[in-house]
Amino acid sequence: MEKTLDCLGMACPLPVVNAKKAIESFTEDGTLTVKVDNDTAVQNLTRLGEHCGFLVSSEQLKDKVFAVTMQVKAGALAKAAEVSTEEFVCEVPPKKGKVVVLSGDTMGSGDEKLGKKLMKAFVYALTSQDELPDKVICYNRGAFLTTEDQDTIKDLKGLEEEGTVVMTCGTCLDYYGLKEKLQVGIISNMYDIAEALMNASSVIRP
Repeated sequence: MEKTLDCLGMACPLPVVNAKKAIESFTEDGTLTVKVDNDTAVQNLTRLGEHCGFLVSSEQLKDKVFAVTMQVKAGALAKAAEVSTEEFVCEVPPKKGKVVVLSGDTMGSGDEKLGKKLMKAFVYALTSQDELPDKVICYNRGAFLTTEDQDTIKDLKGLEEEGTVVMTCGTCLDYYGLKEKLQVGIISNMYDIAEALMNASSVIRP
């Protein structure tokens, strides 16, 4: 069984969503190939495939056109979707972990210079908490905190070394032309960001 998806021109998380739906439709082992036109989609699709336990490969077909190929195991996701959580309530993992959302490079409203100073102080303060956040998610102008602000980059690297996952929105990095400047954490997508927020025990927004 072979399927090919044309996801050229699609912004995240559409390539991942479409690939997941295609995987669920496989009734026998086969190959799923997804064509995309950006590195972020390649990384996200690779992570999806590996998360499902598939062999995943990618290649550049031509300028800005990539093909991500997964060796799909029949029913890998479909079977999981059929399981009723009501039958296994004790097996449903509780929501856990604090998630910090940084949607800007300033904290609060008012003077921009003061706002940036406060944001740097907040990120630094996170590193000294007894309970560190499970994830730090940066989007919109928060993307500047993982790419250009050396003070926050240093502190975010410290959090990462202690086990915190630092995620920056790939669409935001593309929009601001910052993708090549990322210095800490991973490039993420809206699918993973939404999942992280939904599964968090609490979400902190300074």
